[in-house]
Amino acid sequence: MERRRILLVDDNPNDVELALNAFQEDGLGECDVMVANSGPEALAVLRGAVPLPDVILLDLKMPQMDGLAVLDAIRSEASTRDIPVVMLSTSGETRDIRDSYAHGASAYVIKPLDFTQFRQAIQTITAFWAYLNCRPRLG
Repeated sequence: MERRRILLVDDNPNDVELALNAFQEDGLGECDVMVANSGPEALAVLRGAVPLPDVILLDLKMPQMDGLAVLDAIRSEASTRDIPVVMLSTSGETRDIRDSYAHGASAYVIKPLDFTQFRQAIQTITAFWAYLNCRPRLG
């Protein structure tokens, strides 16, 4: 199975650690996970990434530059516009979900508070978007 590249964008170090643990335990194959702790850092990573990630997991609520602004920047660039972006947020607010899709999110997942459920959510997202989903190769 081909190695997949994932960009995880989250300002919460605990959520980053939980996600990285989930990737290590996923059993789906090896993933190269790049981590960005802010919106500007995520965009810098994308500008230098070769190859580009197969999927981006993007936190919605971040200081400095929120997930919607990052998503807008990703969708405005020809090189990154078609990368699946899964919004990960603790918010279940209808407005946040609608805004995310309006800005071009591929999916919206509410972060489970339970570690086991969070790990399962990360593994399910990875299984679908990085392995099952077919899309043209970019970058």
